[in-house]
Amino acid sequence: MREVNVRGVDLNLLVLLDLLIEHRSVTAAAAAAHMSQPAMSRALGRLRALLRDPLLVRGSQGLVPTPAALALQPGLKRLLGEAATLVARRRFDPAAWRGQVGIAATDHQTILLLPQLMRRISREAPLLEVKVVPFIASMLDELRDGRLSLTFGIVEQPLPPGLRREALYGDSFVTVLRADHPALADWGLGRFLALEHVLVTVLGDGHGAMDELLKEHGLARHVALRLPHFYAAMAVVAESDLVVTLPRSIAVRHAAALGLVALETPLAPPPFTTAVIWPEVLDADPGNAWLRDVVRAEARRIAGMMPR
Repeated sequence: MREVNVRGVDLNLLVLLDLLIEHRSVTAAAAAAHMSQPAMSRALGRLRALLRDPLLVRGSQGLVPTPAALALQPGLKRLLGEAATLVARRRFDPAAWRGQVGIAATDHQTILLLPQLMRRISREAPLLEVKVVPFIASMLDELRDGRLSLTFGIVEQPLPPGLRREALYGDSFVTVLRADHPALADWGLGRFLALEHVLVTVLGDGHGAMDELLKEHGLARHVALRLPHFYAAMAVVAESDLVVTLPRSIAVRHAAALGLVALETPLAPPPFTTAVIWPEVLDADPGNAWLRDVVRAEARRIAGMMPR
């Protein structure tokens, strides 16, 4: 590996490289850096010479980062985040934070967390824009490289590399049905298995934890409807004889308003712990650290709602 005299390198080029990889356009990167397009083109030329790689090449829909550029991006974001922390001369002020943060979440998490979260963000960081995207498998790459600020998961599941996690609150499963459902008269495992069920699958496929548990006991249930949204599942249950098994946290918050009751599931999957997950590259970023503090505060409120 060739040695590089860092003192002879214009470190501002690294900021511009981050913008070029993110925007994949010289024009857009120049606008984000508040500089002219020719100046950004010259900077790209200097970066290519410094790193001995084309970095961005022309594709069918614009510039495409080379494998070398993509490999540099996580370390680059980490370095720039640490540099921002190093040179900060005063306490982070959310009121001055202008930009956008991305959160990947299911409707369960947006229903529980977002109302109070946005109330505080609107009050304390009025210039910040929050973008919520669906919780899908492909969002992991966006999270890992810092294009998303955070998501939510379960402590009991493996954590992919490049991410960090912190427990927020404990949760468990309950079964929700209409307040006048005939099954209330003889609720039990036999009745539960005889009913038609709604299965919420966040990623839209596969079986739920409930079905895996039933299979272990040589049992099965009839799933009449599969969908990816918890609130939609409760809306269907409110107007039918179907039932749905879902996290207690969302049932406590919304079941009564929809005319539903939550019962202990006769054979329930183990309790679980909801966690906030964020990329290592944003771990030291003061704005994202503040955002996680806001999420923690809201999680404490949710934990206080849960039955002891």
